[in-house]
Amino acid sequence: MHKFVAIYPRYDARWFLAVELPVSVSIRSASMADIPELVAWNAAMAWETEHKRLDPALLEKGVAVVLEQPRRGFYLIAEQGGMAVASLLVTYEWSDWRCGDFWWIQSVYVVPAARRIGVFRTLYAEVEQRAAAAGAVGLRLYVETENQRAQATYGGLGMQRCHYYMYETEFALGEDNAPVIQA
Repeated sequence: MHKFVAIYPRYDARWFLAVELPVSVSIRSASMADIPELVAWNAAMAWETEHKRLDPALLEKGVAVVLEQPRRGFYLIAEQGGMAVASLLVTYEWSDWRCGDFWWIQSVYVVPAARRIGVFRTLYAEVEQRAAAAGAVGLRLYVETENQRAQATYGGLGMQRCHYYMYETEFALGEDNAPVIQA
């Protein structure tokens, strides 16, 4: 069991009262039974962070592929009181310079009622432990440039901002969801 200190303002004073709350967070690997929550949470995260609406059928297929093909990565689920409250996806990137895999943390979502009480910190600690045990060369993630709260969270965990910019080319999808390169 993990204990975290939450800060609540005292309504009758100008200072803050630290209250120790027992927050029991357990972490488990996701299963096919978690697909509805993973799909809903991925859609919610895309809307909250980028104001993007994702195609639910394509998203469900994408989540299922990860669960069916472990070489693509894995999802972790955080639970409180037996209820799923958060998830993240880990994928792999081979580094020829380091002769090992970076583990990428993606699709992070914590339900609003479970935010700011250490749920993500517990998920991150689990990923860090698993990555070290697997011989990964490091952890990476990307974050929206405007998401200052998330950036502060990641920095507070000891992650450092890299000197890379990210670029992408997105392919349009045809009727069969196969990539179509447009000239």
